[in-house]
Amino acid sequence: MQIPNADCLERTGSENLSARLWRLPPKSASTLHKHARQEEFYFVLESVGRMRVADETLTVPKYGGVLVGPDQLRQVFNDTNTEALWLIVGAPEEIEFLQGSKSKADLSLIYPVDPKQLPKELAGVEWPPKD
Repeated sequence: MQIPNADCLERTGSENLSARLWRLPPKSASTLHKHARQEEFYFVLESVGRMRVADETLTVPKYGGVLVGPDQLRQVFNDTNTEALWLIVGAPEEIEFLQGSKSKADLSLIYPVDPKQLPKELAGVEWPPKD
């Protein structure tokens, strides 16, 4: 969904843990997804974070965090006019879903609904923007 992000553990080769920094521009959202086995911890480093977990919308303060279980739909989004920076850490790493994986993963396990679906807080917003 064109969200700037950086893999913090890529060079370690870890097969047990993933960690990414996600910088959400104003009026943007990540993909709506869940995981087969992976728990994820979402931690806000800058600004205020917004996310939906299942049917609940959460506001996460700077330096606040949320733990999300594997089978719960989740999506971080930014309905404000300032950037938000998240650190998202997950374990165990689901290497079969990574780009370049040799195994054929069933993507419906992590995307059971349209992953580009935006939360109601971003109604009327076009994300990602058309070039």
